Amino acid sequence: MSARTWLTRRAGQLARFGAVGLAGIVVNLAVFNLLRLGPLAPHAEVAGDDDRVVTAKIIATLVSMAFAWWAHRGWTFRGGSRHRPARELALFALVNGVALILEAGVVAISHHGLGLTSLAWDNAATLVGIGLGTVARYAGYALFVFLPEPDEAEDPVATAGDRSADAGEASPSGPSV
Repeated sequence: MSARTWLTRRAGQLARFGAVGLAGIVVNLAVFNLLRLGPLAPHAEVAGDDDRVVTAKIIATLVSMAFAWWAHRGWTFRGGSRHRPARELALFALVNGVALILEAGVVAISHHGLGLTSLAWDNAATLVGIGLGTVARYAGYALFVFLPEPDEAEDPVATAGDRSADAGEASPSGPSV
C-alpha cells in the first residue's frame, strides 16, 4: 500500500487524532505552566530544589494523558474496542509511558543537561517532547490499543487478490505459462 493510499484511508482518523492532540497540548502546557508558575515555581519549596520542572512536566503529561484516553476512546478510535476496558487502559498507559519518558527526557536534557532553564526554553523543550511523544502515541494506539474503523480496514477483495498472487509465487512448480 502506498503512503498516499494509507493517508487517504486514514484522513478522518488522523484529523481527529490531530484535533485531540492539539487540545491535549493546550491541556499539557496549561497544567505545566500553572505548576511552574505556582506550587512548583523556582522559588517554591515543593518537590525539592532541582526536579520541580520535571515533576511539573510529568504531572502535566499525566493530566493530558487522561484527557486523551477519554477523547481518543470516544472519538478518534471510536467504533469498537480491541481489548476489554482494563486491558485497553493498561496498554494505553504503557504506550503513554513510552511517550512520557520521551517528553520528560527532552525537558530533563534541556533543563538539566544543557542548562536552558528559562520558562521559554522549558516550553520549547516541552513542545519538542510532545512532538516525539505524539509519533509514539499514534503508532502505539493504532498498532496495539484501538481497532481501526470498519471503513479503514483492509479491502477484502484486494486482500484476496494479494493472497492468490502470493500463492502463485510460492508454488513449487512456479507460475503457469
